[in-house]
Order: sequence, then structure tokens, then C-alpha cells
Amino acid sequence: MKTITHRSGPKRIPREADRRWLALTLVCLVQFMVILDIAIVTLALPSIKTSLRFSETGLQWVISAYTLTFGGLLLLGGRAGDLLGRRRVLMAGLVVFTGASLACGLASSAGMLIAARAVEGVGAAIVSPATLAIVSTTFPDAGAERNKAMGIFFAMGGLGPAVGVLAGGLLTSGPGWEWIFFINLPVGMLALLLAPRLLSESRAELGHRRFDATGALLGTAGLSLLVYAVVSTNTHHWGSATTIALLAGAGALLAGFLVVEARSRFALMPLGFFRNLTVSGANAVGLLLGTSIFAMFFFLSLYMQQVLHYSATTAGLAFLVVALLVVVFSGVGQAVVTRLGVKPVLAVGMALIGVSQLWFVRLPVDGSYLTDVLPGFVVVAVGLGLTFVSVGIAALTGVRERDAGLASGLINASQQIGGAIGIAITSTVATAHTAHLLRAGHTTGGALTSGFHVAFLVSAAFAAAGAVLALAMVGRGAARAIDAAPIAETA
Repeated sequence: MKTITHRSGPKRIPREADRRWLALTLVCLVQFMVILDIAIVTLALPSIKTSLRFSETGLQWVISAYTLTFGGLLLLGGRAGDLLGRRRVLMAGLVVFTGASLACGLASSAGMLIAARAVEGVGAAIVSPATLAIVSTTFPDAGAERNKAMGIFFAMGGLGPAVGVLAGGLLTSGPGWEWIFFINLPVGMLALLLAPRLLSESRAELGHRRFDATGALLGTAGLSLLVYAVVSTNTHHWGSATTIALLAGAGALLAGFLVVEARSRFALMPLGFFRNLTVSGANAVGLLLGTSIFAMFFFLSLYMQQVLHYSATTAGLAFLVVALLVVVFSGVGQAVVTRLGVKPVLAVGMALIGVSQLWFVRLPVDGSYLTDVLPGFVVVAVGLGLTFVSVGIAALTGVRERDAGLASGLINASQQIGGAIGIAITSTVATAHTAHLLRAGHTTGGALTSGFHVAFLVSAAFAAAGAVLALAMVGRGAARAIDAAPIAETA
């Protein structure tokens, strides 16, 4: 920060480098708000059910409505930022997200809350890829500085779920569940006020400003139907005609999307993008990361409340150690990536997440937080810190500036869709196993805990598969400071 003396006295003018880090702080705050909103609802669901008289089957849509629009629109949101301007699109998304959060908190019926949550997901799908694209274009040169910026940004990805569960418990037990949505209002308004001052506008130099309307329609419809098919498995089991028809429909729409993209001059997602094996591998690992982590937070929340009988506040506070350690090890992760490259850091991070899930497989009915839960939390926090940073850096390695929004939307979509799939699969196997044990005469606590064990075992398998894919697909030297050149360029 340099100081310039005026007649009225010294005035501090931020240098460009200082301004970049202030811009990073702002987009990290926005990304944290969006990620927080996914997890903060979890511990509030019982209170929401009572207050708005939700049915058992309807309650899941408080989460699923958000997941459906968020996951389905991420690709479109990312490309919109490339074409129309990332700062402009970010601000538009903030208006939608903040307004929908207000509507959620004021909801007086189940239908009103579900509709507002769906709109909130639309806003998140616009905001989230724009934030990562802005980080990418603000720190365009590969190396230590960019890795540090990415490390700080992706620490928010790991911090958000843990703080979300904590904040959800405290707010629900305190002022009421409505405040899990009202908390977004000051953050959203502050971001709207500061964005024009701190963020530079950027857009892709594609030689056109045309949307591939057919591709956008097919891609959005296909992703949305896929997410809908997965989240609906709580109502229609995986082998039902309804689920099979929905999955087939999603597959047909996505296949049509790929055909259109292969032929379009103005493709929403140029297929040459996937010739970058590191980017493809990062998205495959991101999908498996989502399947593992979303399920883990979901079932640990249930275990602490339904088996250990923690209050919502106590269960939320239990996750605090995860939030703190993720921040610490995200810093470690970006430094190690700069020194060793993405591949080993990503593989080790996913392996540690798998180890933590295996630890949770042994959780007892009469478990203790210090001896049974906390050791697993420490291991998973280290794994999350390493993985979120390295998978995010890999997802943008070798990506041209013009495709930053697309790459950002894609890695976000991979993780969100993975999370929906993970919760659906693990919930199915856990519920079936618990029901079997209850019919056999087991206690409720024992049956629930055993069902959670099966879910954690499946989650561990997802994490292990992610570690293998990291070793197989991610480039060896990706994102090292000594190898700053892109490993491949998108077409």
C-alpha cells in the first residue's frame, strides 16, 4: 500500500496487488455464503417440519429443491459469466440469491419455502462459478501466488459445510430456524455494495456473444432431471419403473446435449475441453469427493442427534474442530501443491477421507465424542484441506481465460451432483439395513448405528475410487510453481 500526500493530508491508495487480495476476500465471502447455505439447513429440518407442518416425504424437498436448481444450472451459469461478464453475472446472481433467502425466512407454508429454496438454488448456480472464475482471472499466472489464492478460496469449500452445521444448530436453538436464511441478507448486500469497487470486469474473447440455446436447454434439462431422479429415490426406490424412466430420460437429454455440442459453432461446452486429462480427472474426482463428503456430514449429524442424543446446538458445536482444521490444512495443501504438484496431494487427500470413513464404521451406540468421533474428524479435516485445494487447482490447470467460467461451473456441478448421488445411495442402503435389523428385533439405537456403518463403508469406497482416479488421470506436474505452462489447452 503506497501513501500519497495531498494538501488535505496523506491518503492511502491501494496498489493493484493489494486490490487483488481484497477482491479475493470478497469472492471468498460470497462463496462461503453459498456453500454454507447447503449445510446450514440440516439441523433446522425438525423445527421447520413442526413450524410449517411438512409431511415426511415433503421435508426432503427443503434440501432437494435447492440441490435440483443449483446442480442443474451450474454449467449455464458458468458460461453466462464468460459471455456476459463475470462481475455482472455475479451481481445478478447475488440479487436473486439474497432475495430468495429473504423469501425463505418469511415463508409461511411448506410450498412457499420449497419454491423460495428452488429460486435460491438458481442464484447459487449463477454466483458460484462466477466467484471461482474471478479468482482464476484475477490470479492468471500459474505458480505459488495463484496456488495460495486458490488455497484460500477452496478452504471456504471445506469450511462451509462444517460451519453450516454449527451455525444451523446455534440459530435454530436461538432466534429460530428463519435466521438460517436471514443471515444471508447482510452478506449479500455487503457483497453487492463492494463488488463494483473491488472486482474488475472480465469476459471471454470468443469473437461472439451468442448462446447455444439448444445446447443450454438440453444440458440444463438433462442435469436437472438427473438430480431429480437421484433425490427422488427416497420416494421411488432405485429399481422402480419411475426411477429407471427418469434416469433414462436424463441420459437421453445429456446424450443429445453432447451431439449438439459436437456440431455447434457456439457450443456451451466445447468437447475439446475434455482433451485436458487433468481437468477431466479433477471433475471425476470432484464427483466422488461430493458423494463421500455430503453423505458423511449428513450421517454424522444423524448419529450425534439420534443415537448420542445431542441437541442441535451441541451437534453443531461438535463440527467446529473440522472447520478450524480445514482452514489450517488448506494452507498446507496449497504450499505442498506448489512444491510437489497436484497428483500426490489430491491422491493423499482422498485416501485420508476414505480412512476417516472407515474409522466412522466402528462408531458404537454408546459412543464418546473424544474417543470415537473426534479422531475421525481430525483425519477427515486434513483430507478435506488437501483435497479441496488440489482438486480446484487441477480443475483449472491449462484452462484458457475464456473458459474460466465454464471450468468453474463444471467442477461445482461435479461436486453438487456427486453430493446428491452420494446422499441418495447411502440413504437407501442405510435405511434398508436399519429396517432389516428392526424387523429382526434389534434396538432402535443399534439398528440406526449399524445402518450408518453401511453408509460410511459405501462412502469410504467412493473416496478410495477418487484416490485411484487422481493417480490415474491427473498430470504429474500439474500446477507446480516450476512448471507454470498449461499442460493442455482447451479447444
